[in-house]
Amino acid sequence: MRSDTKLIHILRITLLVCSVSVLLDVRAESKNGFILDGALVPPRDIHSGGPPRDGIPSLDNPKFVSSDRATFLKNKDRVLGVTHNRVSRAYPIRILNYHEIVNDQLGGQAIVVSYCPLCGSGMAFIAEVGGLPTPFGVSGLLYNSDVLMYDRRTNSLWSQLMSQAISGERKGDKLESLSISHTSWIDWRARHPSTEVLTTETGYRRNYRVNPYPNYSANGHLLFPVSQTSSLYRRKEVVMGIEVDGKFKAYPFKELKRAPAQFEDEYEGLKYTVLFDRKNKTARIDDAVGKELPTVMAFWFAWYAFHPDTAVYVAN
Repeated sequence: MRSDTKLIHILRITLLVCSVSVLLDVRAESKNGFILDGALVPPRDIHSGGPPRDGIPSLDNPKFVSSDRATFLKNKDRVLGVTHNRVSRAYPIRILNYHEIVNDQLGGQAIVVSYCPLCGSGMAFIAEVGGLPTPFGVSGLLYNSDVLMYDRRTNSLWSQLMSQAISGERKGDKLESLSISHTSWIDWRARHPSTEVLTTETGYRRNYRVNPYPNYSANGHLLFPVSQTSSLYRRKEVVMGIEVDGKFKAYPFKELKRAPAQFEDEYEGLKYTVLFDRKNKTARIDDAVGKELPTVMAFWFAWYAFHPDTAVYVAN
């Protein structure tokens, strides 16, 4: 009898533990298959963009052509340009609008090029997670209207504009940013004549001649909520932002249009040169020896949502 009583007691404990586990699993908040409990940002502020995980397909085997064969591009077309390990490549926005992520290799090193059409933000990173080359995908989720990527090694969610994993095994880890140019095709080609160009031969049936977000950048409408807002500039005023030792400064194009095309500035003890190209609607920052620093061009609403304490350059 004693052994039966003991067995019944053990079974009751086992059932209780299983019940608690099931309850916890039910309560665990998840979206698109990603567990959000313990995320660095409030899970309630993470929204589904509509498509499921990988519903927007990343380009994992991108094809490139030389600049003289990129006849599908017009001079004014926008591209993200990256130079790394002495290799220059252009990633047309008209393609990125449909894929948002390109997993690539430059000079033998894995990189990921990301673009969020809703924030107008293009960024490139060394594609390493835990020191290992890792491809990324599109989660179908957004935080502050910005794309949340996920790495295919640990399924951790990564915020593009935070450059950081917000949930999963790598939560809190940062990605190393690369310098990137958000500019016109004619400008990038002139500065990098040997550049290669991502082609429209992606393996997917998409009409890359059509913008899936018509007039979005020209109006003030947001498709998804953001945590912080500011009326200092138009919501979709383009700004160039820089991070220095964990602090942030924005250079709104409205201000840069009133400033010299090139000027010296300083932030958090770092001296650098700001260069603005009105014709090609782009800007960059060079350090004291002329090396381009990592920056990001994005809409003002997105920059402010992530960096409400941002410093802002104001032209004299």
